[in-house]
Amino acid sequence: DLEKDMFHDPGYIRVENARIRCWKSGGHGSQTFLQVVENSCNPGFVELGQRLGKETLYKYINNFGFGTKTGIDLNGEGTGILFKLEKVGPVELATTAFGQGVSVTPIQQITAVSAAINGGYLYQPYIVKRLLEPETNSVIQDNNKKLVRQVIDEETSKKVRYALESVVSNGTGRNAYIEGYRVGGKTGTAQKVSNGRYMVGNYIVSFIGFLPADNPEVVVYVAIDYPKGVTQYGGTVAAPIAKAIMLDAIDALNIQRREDGSEMRYNWYDKKYYTVPDVIGMEKKDAIKELKKFQIEYSGSGKRVLDQSPVGGTRIYEGEKVRLFLSDQD
Repeated sequence: DLEKDMFHDPGYIRVENARIRCWKSGGHGSQTFLQVVENSCNPGFVELGQRLGKETLYKYINNFGFGTKTGIDLNGEGTGILFKLEKVGPVELATTAFGQGVSVTPIQQITAVSAAINGGYLYQPYIVKRLLEPETNSVIQDNNKKLVRQVIDEETSKKVRYALESVVSNGTGRNAYIEGYRVGGKTGTAQKVSNGRYMVGNYIVSFIGFLPADNPEVVVYVAIDYPKGVTQYGGTVAAPIAKAIMLDAIDALNIQRREDGSEMRYNWYDKKYYTVPDVIGMEKKDAIKELKKFQIEYSGSGKRVLDQSPVGGTRIYEGEKVRLFLSDQD
């Protein structure tokens, strides 16, 4: 049970002679398995992999399409790299459970996550919807949805959606949260390999997100190879980019704002959303009091607010800029 079964993370888990660390120094302590997913806790995923066993874990890995080409209508598709089942020992099982030691392609990732959240159905992806004869406009080729297999049932898929929505509202994916919309997703941070060895401080960071979380229409995958000058975590670097893309998708697809989305749980270090008050017509000193949660910039001079940007009623982060246009006119 995601919310009842518990796991204690002291910051590492020992598997044979290997000590597999959590990204968080000192670990996450006692947590539910929902929190394991929210926190992207590697020792917790190792525990889940051990409970499944290598045969069951690899059955799902294969059924979700990893290790084989998806059949997308593009040349040069790769298969990715997985351990051969007969060579999977306790350490390989542990690292595979949280995605280390294996390689998958972005389209495999998109296809598998789509299956996990759409009710459990794996479809063959395609780029071109149809080909038309230019003179007659007749259809030469029409790509329709092609079902490959059902991997999990609807009830399990619903639990996956619930867990991944919680990642965005409560966990490492908070930078992809969009107020008024139900967004799910998962962060990823993969250490790169060179000449058979893991590279120190060199990661591919990623985020895969979808919305609406209860009835997905859009899946977005963002991966960044070795981001420089920033903390190399998927939630820090990739999630904000995915959020920007999803905001564009909301406009393009006219996805409606809703009031039943998950509330984001804030930590002390998170910035919060606030509504910008309408200060047009106020004296400057009174407007400053009203805007104490924001950074204020001024255009013009005078004691009265003639206009403001953004307008009153807009929701922005604490500390963001509000520009006041000043004048002495009444």
